[in-house]
Amino acid sequence: MILYPGCKLNLGLSVLSEREDGFHDIETLLVPYEGMCDRIVMKEAPEFGADIDYGDCAERWPVEKDLAVRAFLMLQDEFGLPPVHISLKKEAPVGAGLASGSSDAVAALKLTDALFSLRLGEDRLRGYASRLGSDCAFFVSNEPAIATGKGDRLEPYPVDLSRYRIKVVVPEGIRVNTAEAYAEVGVHSGEPLREALSRPVEQWRGHLVNDFEKSVFARYPELGRIKDSLYEEGAVYASMSGSGAAVYGLFERDEEHKGV
Repeated sequence: MILYPGCKLNLGLSVLSEREDGFHDIETLLVPYEGMCDRIVMKEAPEFGADIDYGDCAERWPVEKDLAVRAFLMLQDEFGLPPVHISLKKEAPVGAGLASGSSDAVAALKLTDALFSLRLGEDRLRGYASRLGSDCAFFVSNEPAIATGKGDRLEPYPVDLSRYRIKVVVPEGIRVNTAEAYAEVGVHSGEPLREALSRPVEQWRGHLVNDFEKSVFARYPELGRIKDSLYEEGAVYASMSGSGAAVYGLFERDEEHKGV
């Protein structure tokens, strides 16, 4: 069984407060992005095994720490499942604010559910996904949603970006440490997220803000230059995704890019 898990983009990201548990309360609109997809294959096997094709990823990690592997092992322990072999080919970048690892994890949950006819349903899948990471649950439905709390409380939010093509830039050699980014970020003081989202997309610039950009751009000026270059290319809106380092732009579709 094969799935091709994609990524997510953040439309606005407000850091509201620090929690007693050390996490932060945030508010952001998550939207699926299928322009970069991994490939995950799962099949029954005599004994458990997994291999990872890291592709162009500069980072390497032990197989047992991979979120997709951890996802299967969690369900195997819960339901007493027989062993499988997992093959993961990475195409989406790691540590770029696109949550490709979280997407892989949910793909593994869905493959396990289908392979062994567990019939878990979306609510239970979201519960298991939340055990693996704050942004994993989003990929169960994989539809636009406002995420609050640690990013794990989801509320469907319709947004239509069909008029726009999306360009994502992931610079080589820059990997933003999420913990450091949270340590340096300030509390949101701008326009509330939903108020900014209610504006036409062409008015998002300057209103729909990612709070991480100020401190992350100060540490990595190239990211700010990439954002500026997207606007120079004609983007109607550009932003960093998550805590970076991916930066994306929304462009009006012209005849050349119809259907892209």
